[in-house]
Amino acid sequence: MGNPAQEPWETSQVEMMEALREWATGFAEINLHMAQWMRLPGSDANAVGQIVWAAQSGTPLSPAALSRRIGMSTGSTAVLLNRLERAGLVVRSREHQDRRRVTLRPTSAASEQAHTFMAVAGTEIAAALRQTTDTELSTVTSVLSRMNDAARQALERLHTAGTHTP
Repeated sequence: MGNPAQEPWETSQVEMMEALREWATGFAEINLHMAQWMRLPGSDANAVGQIVWAAQSGTPLSPAALSRRIGMSTGSTAVLLNRLERAGLVVRSREHQDRRRVTLRPTSAASEQAHTFMAVAGTEIAAALRQTTDTELSTVTSVLSRMNDAARQALERLHTAGTHTP
């Protein structure tokens, strides 16, 4: 069996990859606008957005989980969280029985700023999701889960092998 990445791609597969690329680009641009809106560096605004979203969805993040979500090392994330805490946007708390576990919560100021921004920027995205059937959402979520698993496996392999040029 050959390398699947070197086999010809079906038109529908190319279209899927192009749609994912376009979404990633659009999402990154929206994040840049949020950063300008909140007068924050892009990485800080992305972190605030992730913390607000997670808290709102009932699954607040730990610093390690935030690191994975924003693609930063734990050390860089700690520096970022110190900045956000000093700016009054994030609070670290110890809510679990294991008092060593830290939970990240947005302050009311951060939540208000993020919600105000999303009222302007997220209208069309929310409408598109609400117009999508549960079956369609389930199918897309399943495909994206497989894509995310594949990306994680590739990243693990790259980290294990070390980065080098051929």
